Amino acid sequence: MAKKKVSRKELLKGPDEFLTFSSKAINYFNTHIRELQYIGLAVAVIIIGYLGIYSYFRYVNKHGQEAYNKAFYTFQQSLRVDSNPSELKKSEELFAAIIDNYGMSKAARLALPQIGYIKFLEKRYDEAIQFYRKFLDEISGDKEYEALTNIALADCYEAKGDLKMAIDILVPILANRDDPFRETAMFSLARLYRLYNKLDKEKEILERFLKDYGSSPFAPMARARL
Repeated sequence: MAKKKVSRKELLKGPDEFLTFSSKAINYFNTHIRELQYIGLAVAVIIIGYLGIYSYFRYVNKHGQEAYNKAFYTFQQSLRVDSNPSELKKSEELFAAIIDNYGMSKAARLALPQIGYIKFLEKRYDEAIQFYRKFLDEISGDKEYEALTNIALADCYEAKGDLKMAIDILVPILANRDDPFRETAMFSLARLYRLYNKLDKEKEILERFLKDYGSSPFAPMARARL
C-alpha cells in the first residue's frame, strides 16, 4: 500500500524540530546548570594551569639559557693562557647556579657535563665522574650523547688509574658502527689496552680500526703501532 503523502499544511501544524531541540537543550541547561558551572570552572582551571606551566617553562628556559651563555663565556675565558685560575672556579659556580636556580630548564641539563669537565681539569676525578653519570641519567636513550659522555668518563677513570673501568666503558661503543664517536672510542681503547699491557688486544683493535677507518687522521699512528 502506498504511503500517504504528508501535506505542507500538516507539516506546518507539527512541532518545529529545531525549536523542540532548543527547548530540550534549554531545559537540560536549566536542570544541570550547577554541574555545568563546575565543569566550566574545571576547564578554566585546566586552561589557566596549562598556560601558567607553559609560561613558567618559557621563563625558566629563557633565563636558564642566558645564565648558561654567561657561564660558558666565562669558562672559555678561563682557558686562555693568560687567564686567572680563579676564572675557572667562577665558571664552575655559574654553571652550578643554573642547576640551582633553573633546575627544570634545558640549560641545567647541559650544565652537568660542563661542571664535570671543569672538575676533570681540576683533577677532581671522582667528582667529575659523578656529574658525568648524572648527565648520562638525563640523556638516557640518546646514543650519540651517551657515547661522548662515556668517552669523557673513560678519560676520568684513566686519569685516576682505573684502566680496567675505562676499558669496560669504551668497549660497548664499538658495537654501534653508526656512532659518530666510535672512531675516537676505538682508538682510545687501543691505547688503553697498551697501557694495561694487553698488547694482543691492542693489536686486534688497531687492525679493526684501520679496516674501518683507514683514512682517519689517527690511521698513521695506528699503523706505526703495528
